[in-house]
Amino acid sequence: MALKRGLSGVNRIRGSSGGSRSVLVLLIFFCVFAPLVFFVGRGVYIDSSNDYSNASVKQNLDWRERLAMQSVRSLFSKEVLDVIATSTADLGPLSLDSFKKNNLSASWREVGVDTSFRHSENQTTPDVKSNILNEKRDKTSKDGSHQKVETPAKIHRRQLRERRREMRANELVQHNDDTILKLENAAIERSKSVDSAVLGKYSIWRRENENDNSDSNIRLMRDQVIMARVYSGLAKLKNKNDLLQELQARLKDSQRVLAESTSDADLPRSAHEKLRAMGQVLAKAKMQLYDCKLVTGKLRAMLQTADEQVRSLKKQSTFLAQLAAKTIPNPIHCLSMRLTIDYYLLSPEKRKFPRSENLENPNLNHYALFSDNVLAASVVVNSTIMNAKDPSKHVFHLVTDKLNFGAMNMWFLLNPPGKATIHVENVDEFKWLNSSYCPVLRQLESAAMREYYFKADHPTSGSSNLKYRNPKYLSMLNHLRFYLPEVYPKLNKILFLDDDIIVQKDLTPLWEVNLNGKVNGAVETCGESFHRFDKYLNFSNPHIARNFNPNACGWAYGMNMFDLKEWKKRDITGIYHKWQNMNENRTLWKLGTLPPGLITFYGLTHPLNKSWHVLGLGYNPSIDRKDIENAAVVHYNGNMKPWLELAMSKYRPYWTKYIKFDHPYLRRCNLHE
Repeated sequence: MALKRGLSGVNRIRGSSGGSRSVLVLLIFFCVFAPLVFFVGRGVYIDSSNDYSNASVKQNLDWRERLAMQSVRSLFSKEVLDVIATSTADLGPLSLDSFKKNNLSASWREVGVDTSFRHSENQTTPDVKSNILNEKRDKTSKDGSHQKVETPAKIHRRQLRERRREMRANELVQHNDDTILKLENAAIERSKSVDSAVLGKYSIWRRENENDNSDSNIRLMRDQVIMARVYSGLAKLKNKNDLLQELQARLKDSQRVLAESTSDADLPRSAHEKLRAMGQVLAKAKMQLYDCKLVTGKLRAMLQTADEQVRSLKKQSTFLAQLAAKTIPNPIHCLSMRLTIDYYLLSPEKRKFPRSENLENPNLNHYALFSDNVLAASVVVNSTIMNAKDPSKHVFHLVTDKLNFGAMNMWFLLNPPGKATIHVENVDEFKWLNSSYCPVLRQLESAAMREYYFKADHPTSGSSNLKYRNPKYLSMLNHLRFYLPEVYPKLNKILFLDDDIIVQKDLTPLWEVNLNGKVNGAVETCGESFHRFDKYLNFSNPHIARNFNPNACGWAYGMNMFDLKEWKKRDITGIYHKWQNMNENRTLWKLGTLPPGLITFYGLTHPLNKSWHVLGLGYNPSIDRKDIENAAVVHYNGNMKPWLELAMSKYRPYWTKYIKFDHPYLRRCNLHE
């Protein structure tokens, strides 16, 4: 029936003369020519866009686009339309790159990248496109030239890259959070294993003690003692008397073992049983008393107490070291007493030294040695003579105090220095050396100085100032070095030596050194910053700041060549008196002879080669052995003098080889290496 009605309709159309043609023409026009006219018209519009105003062009474009979209929407899916909307004229509406960047199908999806956000991006691309086109037209219409601008596709790709970076950053953060979570979970598991440790196994506190390291048992026992003290305090706080007694009993056992052992090899056989028993008690105490806050507070208090004890012990150790450095050992005191007794038993004729005519001969090599230590002075003289090429040219001028005058004479009468000349004097017989002439003597007699030196509670005033309270500063033997022309008025040059040195080479060439008009020839010690002037002098005082350079190089007393002629010409002793009077209240420098020496000979010191004089054997354990062996003079400056028990053992043989320990006097006083 439908077929018949269709045929009958066709026959009626064919039967009409003009109706059938018009219907056919309309059908062809809408199917073929209308889309063709749209695309051709759009191309013409683009080519002639410069001939119309921006407003009319935009209106026609919007109208044609809406008309085209209405016709095309029925032919393509939404995904294809999104691709066309984000494409450019450079790549074409169906570019392969556009398919790759859009989630068209599973075959085009990029591996490892989530594209769920792209639909929302594609919805905004028409606005972006219209804005870019408007900016491009504005620039073109303004200057009549085409400028390069970002296309929508480039903007879209940049947005994709930014989104990918954000996603990667989020993945890394998430990965980091996962890692932290894993570590926390692992720590929780470890803590569970600690809580469930076997009773009596002390690894609950230090797991590394399970390793079979050397002396691990000693370290474990010390840790047990610490924790036993902690739990003893907690047990006392919580009235756990039974547990407290048990902890104290085990603590005494462990402390007794530690007092007798310094390594695992020293531990008794019962040590392992004591370790096990202490571990069981600690585990029991942990179950009953453990509280993180209380244990932490107790450990902190113990640490603070230990720090205070360490500081107190350091202060006490410094004080004792200073005290030991100032004292004379019993064997040396014994030697001095025995020699003194025997000296005064001698007749006056036997107390004289030979070759006294050489004492004022300026053509010989003269040495000045001021000391109250018989053994130290003997080493200086003996080492100098043993290394001298011609001992007969050397003259030794020894000055000591009244107490040691007889001992010093008796020693060198019994042990004469070969062909060399020696003479011993008593500083108390220098009548010109009195308080009216010498400022330091006047200061030492003052009440303030006596209080400074002899105050009963001076050890509690601090060990830092203890070194300035050395009794040697009270003796004029220490200050006599500033009066050499008065002591030896007929000499032109003299080599000053300290009693804590040894001589290893012939010193005769020192008298041939040209001092270039300087008064003092000495080895400089400014290799380190603490050996410059600002270390010894108070540069906050205006007198010091105006006259001296804080970075000026210091030099060493101990081996000094003094030109006595130049000394008298420049009135060096007068300069010393001037500055010593200004320092009556110890505001320029602390007591001692090096600071006033630096001031007195400022600008008047000639530097000698460092190989002549090597210092530091009394405090520095890291002196190069080659430097010591190549030095002409080795100096034990510092507290660790070679005749004291606190001397450094590796430096002591350089000094002891010049002592004959089989000497009868040394044997009687128990002096040995």
